[in-house]
Amino acid sequence: MARTKEFDPEAALQSALELFWRRGYEATSMADLVEHLGIGRASLYATFGNKHALYLKALERYEESGLSRIVRELSQPGPALPAVRAVVRRYAAEAADERLRLSGCLVTNTAAELAPHDPAAARRVERNWDHLETLLHSALVRAQNQGELPAGRDPLALARTLLVLMQGLRVVGKASADPARVRDAAEQALALLD
Repeated sequence: MARTKEFDPEAALQSALELFWRRGYEATSMADLVEHLGIGRASLYATFGNKHALYLKALERYEESGLSRIVRELSQPGPALPAVRAVVRRYAAEAADERLRLSGCLVTNTAAELAPHDPAAARRVERNWDHLETLLHSALVRAQNQGELPAGRDPLALARTLLVLMQGLRVVGKASADPARVRDAAEQALALLD
């Protein structure tokens, strides 16, 4: 007779996500995961596959959560430009926040740590950035159609600029203890929307 799972796979995935986010992929061993999740190695493999498969599942969960928040923020009725500004400023605030900055963004961390040599991770990062760029682009097109953004501006180029800035804010915020550095950069980039 098959044994029933003695743990909640969703809770275990969330716990793995938090450990990977805090320590990184390479610095997290299977032994670390077994200990942190309180799950036997065989159960961990049976449920999630190997460490790499578990990491990609954790990254997917992280992406879904982050993107759903941005969808909510950018799809509110009314003026679109204030919502775009608020998202960029939130990224800057999180990058400067002492409690949050050292963890950075799991997508950005994956881009730096794994994407150069891991095609599956690189595809996940690229997919996330494509979604974020599309959300920003749609909001900027809406802003332009509503007369908030000057007609001569290129919404796609601006969306790409903001995407690169937002990812850069996460990297710089993680390594710099000077919150003015990320806040000033965000405000200068937002001036492009005037």
